[in-house]
This record gives sequence, structure tokens and C-alpha cells, in this order.
Amino acid sequence: MGTLGKAREAPRKPSHGCRAAPKARLEGKPSSSPLPSHPSLAQITQFRMMVSLGHLAKGASLDDLIDSCVQSFDADGNLCRSNQLLQVMLTMHRILISSAELLQKVITLYKDALAKNSPGLCLKICYFVRYWITEFWIMFKIDASLASTMEEFQELVKANGEELHCHLIDTTQINARDWSRKLTQRIKSNTSKKRKVSLLFDHLEPEELSEHLTYLEFKSFRRISFSDYQNYLVNSCVKENPTMERSIALCNGISQWVQLMVLSRPTPQLRAEVFIKFIQVAQKLHQLQNFNTLMAVIGGLCHSSISRLKETSSHVPHEINKVLGEMTELLSSCRNYDNYRRAYGECTHFKIPILGVHLKDLISLYEAMPDYLEEGKVNVHKLLALYNHINELVQLQEVAPPLEANKDLVHLLTLSLDLYYTEDEIYELSYAREPRNHKAPSVFKNYDHDQDGYISQEEFEKIAASFPFSFCVMDKDREGLISREEITAYFMRASSIYSKLGLGFPHNFQETTYLKPTFCDNCAGFLWGVIKQGYRCKDCGMNCHKQCKDLVVFECKKRAKNSTAPTENSTSVGPTSNLCSLGAKDLHHGNKHPESR
Repeated sequence: MGTLGKAREAPRKPSHGCRAAPKARLEGKPSSSPLPSHPSLAQITQFRMMVSLGHLAKGASLDDLIDSCVQSFDADGNLCRSNQLLQVMLTMHRILISSAELLQKVITLYKDALAKNSPGLCLKICYFVRYWITEFWIMFKIDASLASTMEEFQELVKANGEELHCHLIDTTQINARDWSRKLTQRIKSNTSKKRKVSLLFDHLEPEELSEHLTYLEFKSFRRISFSDYQNYLVNSCVKENPTMERSIALCNGISQWVQLMVLSRPTPQLRAEVFIKFIQVAQKLHQLQNFNTLMAVIGGLCHSSISRLKETSSHVPHEINKVLGEMTELLSSCRNYDNYRRAYGECTHFKIPILGVHLKDLISLYEAMPDYLEEGKVNVHKLLALYNHINELVQLQEVAPPLEANKDLVHLLTLSLDLYYTEDEIYELSYAREPRNHKAPSVFKNYDHDQDGYISQEEFEKIAASFPFSFCVMDKDREGLISREEITAYFMRASSIYSKLGLGFPHNFQETTYLKPTFCDNCAGFLWGVIKQGYRCKDCGMNCHKQCKDLVVFECKKRAKNSTAPTENSTSVGPTSNLCSLGAKDLHHGNKHPESR
């Protein structure tokens, strides 16, 4: 990908436009040595941890794992063995039991030690709980059930008069911490305050814009903690996960902002200039190794509200389209995002991954491996694998970006991204810029590949097969080809007859999450997103976009009750946030609106 440029490895000087105001630096120490590529890091870490755990790595009961954690401390509270098991247990236990249940088992162990008059074991148990509180204090702050169980433990220890033990498991220091992350703050859309203009775009060059977008992206990414990833695994969605919701909202907001910036220009020439500028921004994002924002920008440019603008695209130079093709190929979902994974693995130092891809990896691993092995033993290998995947993402937060950001520009850019438009409003703006073409039915265009105004008899039969009977005579001149006018008359006749007969094309559509790349059966466009990508007919299995489901011209062919659904790659879910993740084929088609076919 020579056109995309090579990944940058050294910090760069700030742009001239960023010198007028104080600089905003992100916390975190720059790495002194390159991070290993993804596969080697995972394999090496996994191997070392498996060796350090010894026989426990093959599976162990939950009580054995807890006991091993407790025995990690000596009589003075120092770690006498590796803390890897402690880290894995305290971060990943929630896929097995809740934190309150884990602490309850520890309390039971403490009671048994008291009954056996084993003060040494009691002390080690308190050291273990202190380690838990010290390293993962946020759990005790946000988990009410865990906090309540801790109070029970504190009462038990206090009743036995052990002052040292009471001091070790004291949680009052949690409230004294600088809890700046504001985990209880939820995302709320402010629909009463609609901002319909962007405060910033023309003022920044592509390099400056990409750097400030990367600054915002990294701020959002670094807020996602180990607990957030664990909550995502347990709940299988980002609901009730504010930090992850904010990261997703930022990605979706950037994608929408890109569309609106293009559509804000009144002429095709001006819209093409904005399009070109965003391609240049995408190139800089690739150089910064910010793949998540790169996905958002390319997704916005390839959205059907933009791709349908034929007059605008006619002003875009060939070399820009070539770069766009390279970008979409890089982000392709083909072969499970193979191109992206290869490029990501070769990157060193600072990088921001496509969060949606790695969340899918986590879910896949979580679902593929059992929690328990034979005889009720915990699958420690699964805990280790999940821990390593999450730990790699968390470690990226320690590598500061090679840039400086202007505080005032960051503030203005944040306000610019704070736009409130619905999907329908964006499409309305798109049609206002370049009205839809009513000359031919969209179905015709799907088959008229050479756009000569005719389709063959065989191609027409594919369309007609979706109807229960023929409505009129086609190919009146019998030349073997069917014209645009003939098929238009066909659909007009079909609509009239079906209306009189009280018939139609009723489908039982339900909002659906697809676990594999899926395309709209109505417009052939890709169904975007990680969750809630489109709608699926419960009766016949037809898949389509939200915008396509009311315009489907194919009859619902209800399956027999014992038949198998034609697609086994979907599952319905409840409301949650969207996360843009698309690929080359996906991006070229985009989330096609019916009129963009």
C-alpha cells in the first residue's frame, strides 16, 4: 500500500496552527521499545503464564484457585510467587461467579481458618483481600453487592478483635481516591438542543485534523478499563458500560460528521473538495496508526448518503479513488479482517485498534471455550486466553500518542462532533443535494449491469420468480431484451393488481444482529455494524436495511415450520449502541439506501 504511506514511529512537531494556545498532553509514558506484534505477544505471554501456574493450568476447582491465590502471600504480606494467578482471578472471575460470591467464598475460608485456630492463614486471607482492594478498588466502588459483602466481612473480623486484620481490609481509602473517570455518568442524547452546524473544519489542515481526532480517540480509548471489557463479556453488549458507550458514540459521531461535512456544501465541486480532504485525513490517520478513527472516516465517506452522489463523485480525481480503494481493502472484513490484522500486527509503538474487531474476538473466544472441564474443574486456559487478549488492549493505553494537541482546537472539535441528526435527516439532506432518479425502478438497475437500458429474458425471469403470477406480457417486440419502459409498466401493473386483491409483500421483519458479514437482499448493500445491523424476516429469512424493509418488492415465502432458516448467522438483541466496523466489499456498497442502488 505505497499510496497509504508508512506507519510513523517517531514523535512529530506540532503543526503551526496549534501554537497559539497551551498544549494538552495525554498522560502515559511513551514506550522505550517497540511493542511485539499481536501473535507473538499473545503466544509468549500465554506460554509463560501456563508454565508459572504449573498443574493449575490444566484445570482446577474454584476453591483450589482461591487457595492458591491466598498462598501467594508470605507472613509479612509480600508476594512469594508470581502475581499472574492473582491478576487472572481478580480480573476474570466474573465469567464464573460474581465478585460478591467470590468474596463470600473467601469469608467462608476465613471462618474455617478461625475454627481451626490458624491465625497465619487468616492473615494471608486478609493480605489477599487487601491486594484485591488496592489493585481493583473500582470494583468496590461500583459494585453495590460486593461492597455489601465486604461490610459483612469487616463485621466478622471486627467481632473477633483482630485490629491488624481490620486495618488490612479497610475500604475507607477508596473514597479518598481521585476518582476522575466519573463511571456513573451515562450518555444522554440532548434532543432539545440541536446543533446543525459544525464549528470547525475549514480552519484545520488534514494533518492537524487527524492529530486532534486521534487525541480525542485516545482519550476515549484509554478510559476503557479491564472491568469494562469484563462487563462486556458477561453482558455480551455495551449496555450499562458508559466508558465503552462513549468510545462507540465518538466513532459513530465522527462517521456522521464526515457525511454532514460533505453534504453541507451546496455544489458538487465543493462537496468533492471536502471528500478529497477527508481522504487526506484518512491517510494521516493511517500514518498515526489510528485504525479506529480511520474506520469511522472511511465508513462515513462510503456511506450510501455520500456514495449515491454521482455528480459529486464525478469531480473526485482518479488517484483519490485509488487511495479510497486501498483504504477499503485495508479495512476489509474479508477473511476475518486479515489485511487489517496483518497491518496492525506490524505496527509498533503507539496504535489504536479497531475496537469492534477485537471485541468480536473476545466474544468468539468466550463462546468457543467452555467455562468448566471434566469433574467441574475451571478451564484456566480460557481465563488465561481472555486475560491476555484484554491485557494487550489495556497495555496500549500506556503508550502516549506522538503528538501535541491544542486545547482550544480540541474543545472546538468536540463541539463540532456534537451534532444531532437522525439517519433519515442525513438522507433527506443527501436527496436535497442530488435528487433521486425516478426514471427506472431500482430492481432494474440491479440487473442492468452495463446500464444500456435493457435486461435479458433470463434476468427478468429471476425477478418474476418472486411473484405468484405474471401481470402482463413482456418483451412486446420479441427482440429477446426487456427495456426499462417495459419493466416499469410491469411493476406498475403488479402494484395495481396486488392492491385490488388486498395482497402485498408482507414480511415479519425483526431488528437483528448478524454474527457474519451479511448483505441486504433488497439492494445488495452491506449491513453495517457489530450489532443491530439490519432487519430479518422471521418467516422467510430475508435480510435488509432499515430503509429497505418497507420497499421490498419480493413476496414473503413463508417456510414450513420444520424447515431450516436460510441464514444461521443472526440473533435478535435488545437496544444498545452501534459500533461501526466494515470492510472493503462492505465499504464500497455501504449501508445502501433504496435510492442509492
